[in-house]
Amino acid sequence: MTLLEIASLFEARKVSVIEATGLDKDALHIYFGLTLFLVVRFLWRRRGGWVIAWLAVLAMACGGEWLDLNAEISRSAIQPDAAHWHDIWNTMFWPTVLLLVGRWMQPQQEAPDEPAETLSGEYAERRLEQA
Repeated sequence: MTLLEIASLFEARKVSVIEATGLDKDALHIYFGLTLFLVVRFLWRRRGGWVIAWLAVLAMACGGEWLDLNAEISRSAIQPDAAHWHDIWNTMFWPTVLLLVGRWMQPQQEAPDEPAETLSGEYAERRLEQA
């Protein structure tokens, strides 16, 4: 399958989603960006998950616009660059906000009140023997 065929297929799927949902193209960019961000963040709960989710949305937004541009080239109907940047902006806005405030959304791990040696299994055994 050539790049032009992939771009045309992508364009056709996008039009069918727009028709099926009745949503405007800008709204779909926002929904797809948020959905991908939340899914990746939910699956990647380890350290750096906020950044990984944001990068996944950035890759999707840039890849989608690249496919759009290739489809436009094949139809000889190229949109101005501002339209493509507008789509990327729409897709990335809320994931960027979530990335920036994600630090405060994550629950803080409480520091133990007791020193580390008191939390060891050996210390627990001694306490059990003394009881």
